[in-house]
Amino acid sequence: MAAQRDMTVGDPAKIVFSFSVPVILGNIFQQFYAMTDTVIVGQFVGTRALAAVGATGTITFLILGFTWGLCAGFTVPMGQRFGAGDIRGMKKAAGNALSLSLLFALIITVLSLLGMRRLLTVMNTPPDIFDMTYEYVVIICAGLFAQTLYTMLSTMMRTLGDSRDPLIFLVVSAGLNIVLDLLFIIPFGMGVAGAAWATVISQGVAGLCSLIFILIKMPILRLSRTDFLPDHDLIKAQLSLGIPMALQFSITAIGAMMLQSSLNLLGSTAVAAYTAGGKIEQLLDQLFIGLGVTMASYCSQNAGAGKPDRVKAGVLAADRQGFLCAAVSGISLLGFGKYLTYLFISEDIETILPMVSVYLRCCSFFLIPLAAIFIYRNALQGMGYSFMPLMAGVIELVARGAVAFAAGRSRSFLGVCFASPAAWVAAAVFLFFAYRSRMRKIEAMFRSSSERTGEAPAHQ
Repeated sequence: MAAQRDMTVGDPAKIVFSFSVPVILGNIFQQFYAMTDTVIVGQFVGTRALAAVGATGTITFLILGFTWGLCAGFTVPMGQRFGAGDIRGMKKAAGNALSLSLLFALIITVLSLLGMRRLLTVMNTPPDIFDMTYEYVVIICAGLFAQTLYTMLSTMMRTLGDSRDPLIFLVVSAGLNIVLDLLFIIPFGMGVAGAAWATVISQGVAGLCSLIFILIKMPILRLSRTDFLPDHDLIKAQLSLGIPMALQFSITAIGAMMLQSSLNLLGSTAVAAYTAGGKIEQLLDQLFIGLGVTMASYCSQNAGAGKPDRVKAGVLAADRQGFLCAAVSGISLLGFGKYLTYLFISEDIETILPMVSVYLRCCSFFLIPLAAIFIYRNALQGMGYSFMPLMAGVIELVARGAVAFAAGRSRSFLGVCFASPAAWVAAAVFLFFAYRSRMRKIEAMFRSSSERTGEAPAHQ
């Protein structure tokens, strides 16, 4: 049977650690999709092709991030009902979440394909890589349905406490992606299009594996036809959570696109260097993303069970683990991170390596605020509060956009590199106080309710 888990009982610190490890490993393997594309494209196609793949990063984050936010928001009621022991309601929430996510995937696919060329033009995509960039990102967008299927099914499994099995499917998918990259790019000579097709096919396989596994091994998620019938009150609740969470991803992505526009003004060499540095940094970011996913599942279950003390204990445990990871990761980036550039670059290394070093030094001192963003944002979202995380996204947008704009005007690569750290600090401070304020209100309401009913607060 599948390893679903009730996260409303047991030691919070142990639960956070044991749940987050498979998620982190899964995220690292997921990064192999992007890293494999980057390594093979950079080594076998060239620096301009690497820049073309890198120039699509903010666009794909805008599109995929919106989808990820929808899936995460749509499954919050599912986790809350599971935590409350309402299995019938949990299945209804799962069926409606799956239907909504696939509907939105279809809409986003059509809109992105229609507007992509214009968007690349607005972003100042360098002319020497424009055609390759367009070719790559259009294929990724066309495969959004397959990627959404895996995202939703894996999110549903994690919401029920199963972080192990999605990892297995990602390992298989990552291995397939590597094989297809090598096959499509080297002997078939498909260039950046081959890398894009490898990514889409691999994600599709992960989605199909997840679906088959759920049908065979997770009877709790075997849904009937009635579970897919629209429940208007439930859909309203899911949209009220999913849309703000999706917009929060999109706002962050828009800030990244503003940064990319400023970066594009510096030329394809700067884009390639920033791409290589970003891939190195993003590999370590998976530690914090994994803790964030853990917080979303943990807090949704415990909020549904009415256990605010366990929410606080879990967030504190995530703080300690996340800040330790941030310190170790920062030291690692400073010490040897730049040498990973050789994985991505086969030419112009003497020019690009110093620029990558600048990027990594800028990021390495600000990983603790980045960890805090993922922990507090996902804790609030898991409890069903989406407005404050959305406002944090707006703050990120303003901070990143302001620094990027100034850097673009002065043609400063160093300024571009500082844009994201500035956004991390601003959003982390806001989210910390937002979380503290919300928890004080929840605890006050819980104490008041307990006093009225004469029941003792539920701590365990």
